[in-house]
Amino acid sequence: MAYEPPKQSTAGQIFDALLMMALVIVTLYAPLLLKLAGGGTTTQELDASSWRTLGQNAVMSQQWEKLGFTPATAAPIIAVRFDYVINWGTLALSFAVIIAYFVVLIKISDRQYKDVIAEHFGPAQKINKI
Repeated sequence: MAYEPPKQSTAGQIFDALLMMALVIVTLYAPLLLKLAGGGTTTQELDASSWRTLGQNAVMSQQWEKLGFTPATAAPIIAVRFDYVINWGTLALSFAVIIAYFVVLIKISDRQYKDVIAEHFGPAQKINKI
């Protein structure tokens, strides 16, 4: 008897696709809606009299000017710095969840793989070591 994967109805496939789309959207928007995205910003006080006082070299200043910025108009953009604070506990929890997921995935896949091999080639036989 050959392995036959379970059949799924069209309605079941549509439900699964919509559920996956909803989960992806919720996963992407939840941090934004809960105000968890980003660590915030800090604003530095900068002298906007020249590109050099803003910490921009000649190449950077040329690129700013190509975009139509002057030192005065670019200063508010340059002065805002993102605050990249890493919460080590949350990062460790994320790694633990991902590792646990892959362990479960490998265990389930291993069991299913052994079932398929047993169907094709018969049950596993013990090998006597000499």
